[in-house]
Amino acid sequence: MSEFQTVENKQLIAERVPPGDRWALTADPSRKVHESLTDSLEAYFQQTQFNAAFYLDPLGGKLYAVKREEVEVQPEPIKEFSFYGEFRQGV
Repeated sequence: MSEFQTVENKQLIAERVPPGDRWALTADPSRKVHESLTDSLEAYFQQTQFNAAFYLDPLGGKLYAVKREEVEVQPEPIKEFSFYGEFRQGV
C-alpha cells in the first residue's frame, strides 16, 4: 500500500511597502502599491485565478502563495543479510 505526504511549495507573491499595510505584487512590472493586504490578494487572484492557501510573514513583510501537492513516499529497501553476515540489497 502506497503512502502519500503533502508537500508545500511557497512562492513569493507580494512584499510590504512601508508605511502601514500597503503591498506590491512581485510579478507586477509596474509595482503598483495596493492599499491593504486584502486588495493585494484580490489583485493576485484576478491575475492568476489562484484560489488556495497563503502564508504571511509579517516580520519579513512577505506574502506567499502556498501550492500543496501529494507525493508518494518511497519505502526504504529492506536490508537482507546472508547466513555469513554479508550485506546484500533486497526488495
